[in-house]
Amino acid sequence: MIENPSPGPAASARGLVRTYGRPDRDATVVHALRGVDLDLPTGRFTAVMGPSGSGKSTLMHCLAGLDTPTAGSVTVAGRELAGLDDTALTLFRRRHLGFVFQAFNLLPMLTAEQNIVLPLELEGRRAVAEARDHVDAVVDVLGLRDRLRHRPSELSGGQQQRVAIARALATRPAIVFADEPTGNLDSTASAEVLGFLRRSVRELGQTVVMVTHEVEAAAYADDVVVLADGAVRAHLVDPDRERLVETLAGRPVREAVVTR
Repeated sequence: MIENPSPGPAASARGLVRTYGRPDRDATVVHALRGVDLDLPTGRFTAVMGPSGSGKSTLMHCLAGLDTPTAGSVTVAGRELAGLDDTALTLFRRRHLGFVFQAFNLLPMLTAEQNIVLPLELEGRRAVAEARDHVDAVVDVLGLRDRLRHRPSELSGGQQQRVAIARALATRPAIVFADEPTGNLDSTASAEVLGFLRRSVRELGQTVVMVTHEVEAAAYADDVVVLADGAVRAHLVDPDRERLVETLAGRPVREAVVTR
């Protein structure tokens, strides 16, 4: 079994800055993140929201080690990412992080089951054998038991995304990052996928961080981080839809909302 590092916040950022372009060379410099301080709780479903250009995808990419901050620090599952070279960072992502994207990114020649266990096979046969009970639990939570022998072309979009989620969960990652996971799905399939992400948190103890621009999607989350102009405007705990809409509209933040 692939074990996660020490407990604590699933991910933390301190003074996180990401700038694209160089002031001494480029006429236009983009400040995607401006000194973000943030703790993402373990064992909860967190949505990251904000208007286009607010920095939400950049934040996720920095937290996931897919992009390098200009300044500040990122700690994931007890490990500071800046201390890892490219090889170590790649290995850390493979063993401790799961990813779900708008595009399903399934290998078309493999069955659903083969796609799900692929990250484990990269660790060797022992990892596959030791994770079998967990993979079975994931398959059942996601309702994929009768689809395991089907290839992606034989599955609906919602089913393909569920396979992608199962693949992300297979290694028991410290955190699953989901970037607009319902972007290619209709409303029915979106609700289904979001419900399964929520179940993975409630029933499997998973930590999920999802970037989305949809209020309906964010309403499934336990916590919602709202970004504006590269900074955290609010961190909402168990918000209802009305509070989400008010915060996104720039109205004063009400009680039960923690502003960071």
